[in-house]
Amino acid sequence: MPSENLVEIQELNFTYDVRPVLQGINMHFPRGKVVAIMGLSGCGKTTLLRLIGGQLKPSSGQVQVAGQTIHTLDREGLFRMRRRMGMLFQFGALYTDMSVFDNVAFQMREHTDLPESLIRDLVLLKLEAVGLRGAHNLMPTELSGGMARRVALARAIALDPMLMLYDEPFAGLDTISLGVIGNLIRHLNDALGATSIVVTHDVQESLKIVDYIYFMSEGRVIAEGTPDELRAADTGFVHQFVHGEIDGPMPFHYPGAGYAEDLALDVAHA
Repeated sequence: MPSENLVEIQELNFTYDVRPVLQGINMHFPRGKVVAIMGLSGCGKTTLLRLIGGQLKPSSGQVQVAGQTIHTLDREGLFRMRRRMGMLFQFGALYTDMSVFDNVAFQMREHTDLPESLIRDLVLLKLEAVGLRGAHNLMPTELSGGMARRVALARAIALDPMLMLYDEPFAGLDTISLGVIGNLIRHLNDALGATSIVVTHDVQESLKIVDYIYFMSEGRVIAEGTPDELRAADTGFVHQFVHGEIDGPMPFHYPGAGYAEDLALDVAHA
């Protein structure tokens, strides 16, 4: 019987050269759920996605997807696993010399033996799901930022993945597009019966669509819980991050000598 968790991360550590990036990470991502990983830039969120996708290998600990330890898979096994994953990159990363239709069809042509007539029907179905069937002949340069992100999402779900990975899906979007993408992430996850991991800075939009949240800081998980639990949290960093407060554990000013001392040095050297 398969585990209720599609992805399980246990005592995960990762180091770049001698610099620790992730330390003692324990997370689980249940099947059918949308889970967010939040935290300030540089806390290790995107590195975590790369470890789940097998682009990086942990220094210690393990990442399991569908019961398989990712870093122990051979090349063929890793590629087979990746075909069951979908990835939405931060700014879409569409192939600029391909039409919208061909961007979405790319994985189907690359990884299946489906006839072109069936690929056409499936591509239009995926584009219909993101509201862009009528744009199938357009080129990426003809799309707005929000439209490009939706095409990239249609491409990511082309092979009906069991696991969707989102790297800052809301970055650079206007408020309307941001809401559209958020709703699509939730709707498509439920329609596909997939599991989604969303790395994001956008707290308010994420709280509307996710089932669970992990907060990271300096390579560690410092808080976790449901949206309601984290809205009510009085932990300093979490409260500051959720409510967007300037004053809190994360200071506005970078550490340095006192302002008066710096001014005194300027006068002394004048």
